[in-house]
Amino acid sequence: MTTGQMMKNWRQPSILPGFGLTLGYTIFYLTVIILIPLVGLVWRSASLGWAEFFSIAADERTMLALKVSFGSALAAGAINAVFGVIVAWVLVRYDFPGRRLLDAVVDLPFALPTAVAGISLAALYAPNGWIGALLAPLGIKIAFTPVGIVVALVFVGLPFVVRTVQPVMEELDREVEEASATLGATRFQTLRMVVLPALTPAILTGFALAFARGVGEYGSVIFIAGNIPYVSEIAPLLIVIRLEEFNYAGATAIACIMLVISFAMLLFINLLQMWSRRRYANVR
Repeated sequence: MTTGQMMKNWRQPSILPGFGLTLGYTIFYLTVIILIPLVGLVWRSASLGWAEFFSIAADERTMLALKVSFGSALAAGAINAVFGVIVAWVLVRYDFPGRRLLDAVVDLPFALPTAVAGISLAALYAPNGWIGALLAPLGIKIAFTPVGIVVALVFVGLPFVVRTVQPVMEELDREVEEASATLGATRFQTLRMVVLPALTPAILTGFALAFARGVGEYGSVIFIAGNIPYVSEIAPLLIVIRLEEFNYAGATAIACIMLVISFAMLLFINLLQMWSRRRYANVR
C-alpha cells in the first residue's frame, strides 16, 4: 500500500465517527489519572539524589520487603493460574446443581472489603483458628508467616484468572477436541496440544492481573502477615511506615522501585502473551 493510499484511508470517515474526540479524551484521562501521579512520584523521589536513592534501594529491610511482596505475588499468581483454570473449566464444561451459586461465589473477593478478608483469614489460619488448629499439631503455621501472605493473595487474585479464562473457554469449539480424539489423541494430549494453547494468552492475562493486584495488596495482608521486619513485612507496609515517620522521599523511593520492577515484569508477561497468541494463530 502506497503512502497516498494510506492517507486516503486515514481521511475516509469511519462508520462510527468520533475517533478524534474519543482519542483526545482517552489521552487526557490517562494523563490526569495515571501519568501525572506517576510523574509526581518519580519527581519527588528524584529529590533524594542518586546516592541516597540507591542507599534506600540497597537497604536490607527494603530488599527483603520487596522480595516478600514480589515473591508472594508471583507464587499466588502461579497458584491461581492453575486452580483458576480448573475452576473456570468446571463452571463452563459441567452442569450441576448449584453451579450458578458457585459462579457467584467466585466474585466475592471483588465485593468483600480487603480488611474484612484479612481479618477473616487471620482468624481461620491462626494457631487457635478452625483451620490453623488442625495444622498446628502437624507443625504447620500459616498465619503470621510469609505463607499467610500467599494465602491472602490467592484469595484476592483468584477471580482475575477465572473471569479472564472463562469467556475464552466458552468460545472454544468442542468439535476440535472431538476431532483430536477421533485421530487417536489421548485426553492428556488433547488438553496439552489443543485446549491449553488456545487458553494460554488468557491464562497469562489472568496471571498478570492477579500478580499486579498482589504486589500492591495491603488490606488483606497486614492482618495475616504478622508484619515482622526482615521476615513477613511487605513493601506497601514499609511505605506506610516511612510516611508515618514523615520520610516522604524514602516512601516515594520505595514506591518508584516497586513501579519499575512491576512495569518490567508486566511488560515481559505482555510480550510473552503476544508471542503465545501469534504462535497459536500460526499453528491454526
